[in-house]
Amino acid sequence: MVKNRLREIRHELMIDSQTEMAMILDISQQQYNSYERQEKQPSLETALKIAKKLNRSVESIFLLKK
Repeated sequence: MVKNRLREIRHELMIDSQTEMAMILDISQQQYNSYERQEKQPSLETALKIAKKLNRSVESIFLLKK
């Protein structure tokens, strides 16, 4: 199972709205919301793009949990 730290990172960056974060990541608000709520996982390509836009490693955002 893959978990992510998107909500935590959004708060670290002092970004209040999911809409603003989605705009920064160049994805739809609905798509971002489903990732942040752990309802869906992004494709590998999208995960890599998110990491690049946040200037972080993929492993610091997405975590493999048992």
